Amino acid sequence: MTDQPQITAAALVKARAEDDNVALIFGDQTWTWRQVVAEAAARAEWMRDTLHRGHPPHIGVLLPNVPEYVFQILGAALAGACIVGLNATRRGAELARDIAHTACQFVIADSAYADLVEESVLVADAPWAAYAGAALPEDEPSPSTLLFLLFTSGSTSAPKAAKCSQSRLAGVAGGLGFGTEAVLYCPMPLAHGNALSATLFPALASGCSLVLRDRFSASAWLDDVRRNGVTFTSTVGRALGYILATPPTSHDRDHRLRVVLAPEASPRDCDAFRERFGVRVFSGYGSSEGGISLLPAAKPGSLGTAPKGADIAVVDEDGKQCAVAEFDVNGMLSNAADAIGELVRRDAAGSFEGYWDNPEAQSDRLRGGWFWSGDLAYRDADGVFWFAGRVGDWIRVDSENFAAGPVERIVGRYEHAAAAAVFGVPDPASGDQVMAVLEMAPGHPFNPEEFAEFLGAQADLGTKWAPRFVRVTPAIPVVGHGKVDKKPLRRDAWLSDDPIWWRQDRSLVYVPFTDSDRDGWRDQFVAHDRVQAYPQSGTAAPERL
Repeated sequence: MTDQPQITAAALVKARAEDDNVALIFGDQTWTWRQVVAEAAARAEWMRDTLHRGHPPHIGVLLPNVPEYVFQILGAALAGACIVGLNATRRGAELARDIAHTACQFVIADSAYADLVEESVLVADAPWAAYAGAALPEDEPSPSTLLFLLFTSGSTSAPKAAKCSQSRLAGVAGGLGFGTEAVLYCPMPLAHGNALSATLFPALASGCSLVLRDRFSASAWLDDVRRNGVTFTSTVGRALGYILATPPTSHDRDHRLRVVLAPEASPRDCDAFRERFGVRVFSGYGSSEGGISLLPAAKPGSLGTAPKGADIAVVDEDGKQCAVAEFDVNGMLSNAADAIGELVRRDAAGSFEGYWDNPEAQSDRLRGGWFWSGDLAYRDADGVFWFAGRVGDWIRVDSENFAAGPVERIVGRYEHAAAAAVFGVPDPASGDQVMAVLEMAPGHPFNPEEFAEFLGAQADLGTKWAPRFVRVTPAIPVVGHGKVDKKPLRRDAWLSDDPIWWRQDRSLVYVPFTDSDRDGWRDQFVAHDRVQAYPQSGTAAPERL
C-alpha cells in the first residue's frame, strides 16, 4: 500500500450522485449514474436496517450479471457492508460450505438459483423497494472496510475468500485511464475479479458507460459490441476461441471496439482475433488476491512485464531466482527444469489484503515477506513472463479455478471404482482439462454410459468439473503411507497405453480416445502455439509447423 491518500469506493459512488450520463446498459434498459446511485442508496439503507450488528456485515450474492448485482455492490459500498461473490458453478455441500465459511447473514438469489440455497438465508424478493428515495449516508466507511470477498482457488480442497477493501477496489478503478466517452462491455461474472477490476469499478471511477450481459454468449458478442458502441471489453482467453468459432461475416470490423483484455489467450487466438476484427488483444496478468499485476506486453499469449519499480521474479522452492528461459529452434523451452518456478513479488505484498478466516493460507501466501502467487511461470530474455501451470493440485477450466479434491471425492463415489484420482492436464488453447484415473473394482469393467449416468446424477458436481478424459488403469500409483502419486499420472496424461475415454464436446458422452484422436489433439497444441504445454511422457513433443 502507498502513503498517498486512499479513496473509498463509497466516495466514488457519491461522486456520481448528480451525473446524468448513461451509466448502465442491460438489453434495452438504461440507467444514468444518478439513477444507479439512487438504487444503491436504497439498498444501502435496507442493509443498514437489516444486517445484524455484532456479526460480520456479509451478504452473499448468487446472481447472473444483472443490474441488481451492480446495485448491491454499490449499495454495500455506501453502507460499509461486504458482498460475498458466490459461484453458481458450485453445488450442494460445496456451495453451503462457501456460504457458511464467509459468514453470510443472508444470500440474495433469483429464481434460477434459489433452489441452490437454504431458505433460512435466502432473500428472493426485493425488500429494498420499500427504501426507494433514501438519502445517501452522511458517514463514509474507512478505506480498510471490506467491500468484497472474492473466491479464489489454491492447493487446498476448498476455495479461499480474498479480502477486497474499499480502497483496493477504488484504487484499481483508475488504472486503465478511461474517459467518459468510453463504453465498457462486461460479459464476465461479477463474482470474479476480472469484471470488478477491469470493467465495473473503472466505469464508476471514470463516469463512462457499462454494458452488462447476463452471461457470456459467443454468438451475441459482436451484436452486443456493435449495437452499444463498445470501445473496451475484458474477457478470458477461452472466450476468444468461442468467438472465433462463430461464422465470419462481412461486418466483423464494423464496430468501435479498440482493445480487448483477455488473460490466458493463446498467441494464435490473439493474432486471429486481430486479423478478423481489427482489434488489439492483450493478455496481461493479475492475481485475484491483488498481490501481483503485470503490464500487457507486445508478445501475444504472454503474462506481461513487471510494472516499473515492482520486484517480480520467478523463483524455486528455496527462493532462488530461476534461470532466464532458453528456447530451441522449434520454439520449445529447452531449460524448463531451471527456468520454471513460482511467480513471486519480493518487494511487497502488492494490494493483497489477506484471506477471510484462513490464517494458514494467508501465511503461506506471504512467506518470508514475499507474495507467492501459486502460479508457475518462466521469464524470457526480454523480461516477459509466461504462464507454465499452477503450484499444487488445482485446475483451471474456462478460466474457472477449482481444487481437484472435491471433484475427486465425487468421482470416488462411483460404486464400481476401487480408487480414483483427479487432476488437471493441459488444454491446447488455454488453461486445463479435467482428467480422472480409475482403478476399477474386481469384476467390474469400465462402462462409459454407466459412468456418465453416475456423473449426471451428482447434484454437487460443478458445471466445469466433469472429467474430459477418463483413464482406466490396473493400479493407481502410490507413494509412502498409501498416498496417491499423481506426478506420473500428470506426466502421462492422455499418452498412457491404458484405455482412455474422452468427451469430444461438452455433452456427457464418453467414447474411446483413439490414436487418431491423440494425433488431432496434439495438432491443436501446435495450431494454438502451445507446444510448451504438451505432456512430456517419453513421447516427443510436437514441433511447430
